[in-house]
Amino acid sequence: MTVQPFVSPDLIRQRFSKAMSDMYREEVPLYGALLQLVEQTNHDVLEREPQIAAQLHNSGEIERLDMERHGAIRVGTASELATLARLFAVMGMQPVGYYDLTPAGVPVHSTAFRAVHEDALQISPFRVFTSLLRLELIEDPELRAFAESVLAKRTIFTPAALQLIERAETIGGLNADESEEFVLQALETFRWHHSATVSAAQYQTLSAQHRLIADVVAFKGPHINHLTPRTLDIDIVQAQMPAHGITPKAVIEGPPRRQCPILLRQTSFKALEEPIAFTDQNQTRGSHSARFGEIEQRGAALTPKGRALYDRLLNAARDELGDFPNEGNAARYNALMTQHFGEFPDSIEGMREQGLAYFRYFATEKGLAAGSLAQTSLEYLLRDGHVKAEPLVYEDFLPVSAAGIFQSNLGDAAQTHYGEHSNRQAFEQALGRTTIDELQLYAETQQRSLNECLAAISK
Repeated sequence: MTVQPFVSPDLIRQRFSKAMSDMYREEVPLYGALLQLVEQTNHDVLEREPQIAAQLHNSGEIERLDMERHGAIRVGTASELATLARLFAVMGMQPVGYYDLTPAGVPVHSTAFRAVHEDALQISPFRVFTSLLRLELIEDPELRAFAESVLAKRTIFTPAALQLIERAETIGGLNADESEEFVLQALETFRWHHSATVSAAQYQTLSAQHRLIADVVAFKGPHINHLTPRTLDIDIVQAQMPAHGITPKAVIEGPPRRQCPILLRQTSFKALEEPIAFTDQNQTRGSHSARFGEIEQRGAALTPKGRALYDRLLNAARDELGDFPNEGNAARYNALMTQHFGEFPDSIEGMREQGLAYFRYFATEKGLAAGSLAQTSLEYLLRDGHVKAEPLVYEDFLPVSAAGIFQSNLGDAAQTHYGEHSNRQAFEQALGRTTIDELQLYAETQQRSLNECLAAISK
């Protein structure tokens, strides 16, 4: 009997990402329209902007562009979060970063499950922004106890998925047949359910407290609430969405438009109003809105110095606006963002010289042909064309932007003010491990690329 070898976690993640995208396209047809729009926009940008095409080819990002996706899911209990961490680990995904969304009025805290090494990210950059409901923020003790009791009764993983997770942990991986079954079983956790687990009145009570609480508590499973393709020009996609029957949110979240994109820009179409059946309904049906489509444009990962500057400029613009960005103040908000971010250098050289972003270094043909250059300074190598620097793509998320996307799909009435309720310790206790510092990952990737680059030109 031939023993099948283990399938790489990166390939399992790649297959799961495609299966998730196929499922979501079937469940939410507008997502398919969004993919087509993004694909056409990217094609046009690559033809129109040869320097962008060259940069993507140099960094290898061109190979991952079409398959790039992130999703988002919200769970209700510590045990659900801990098991999700085990499920994602089978696919080589680890929890990176801690995000507290309560200051923006969303009662969750979150992490992003993703691959952590640049080689693994090239195979599949799939990420899942995963949020845990903050039940302790429900002020009414009776409602809080009710939500806890509903969540305690559900099991969001299939028995087969749990068995395969345990098998992967026990023997160190899954073979081809097992990995194929794992993808099918894991997908069930993210599938939409048309039947609620509460009555119409109970749903309304949960929703009155916060619409996100109803979304997490009232269903058999957490359901993926959006999938996000990556575009090379989010402003074009935003402008063209209405012509494709898609209504975009009013404001693109994140930094303003720049020659050298930084961090993450996101927009979405409004959440769909979908029919559901409550436990006390027979012929009549209710409705629920949670699932939407999102688009992202990723730029350079910023250093701690760069993030501090970004945060200062963002806060200055939002403070001057004096309100949540919305349809009524979108034009003023965009103008304020452009004005304040004039202080942030908008060139690769400017960001690198001021230590604002992380970079990947490549030996050029000139550098490889020059012979031993190991003792030459990096600045000289860059200036003389022996080495080229490309910004490291930002692989993570922005809490203010995530909250803005959530709020745009929950409605203005959901803008509860919880104040500062960060509790990373409680989140990591529920998770069963510590989250990874994303800035350290970028620093390590930058150093590896520099070491490899210098080794190549020193031969």
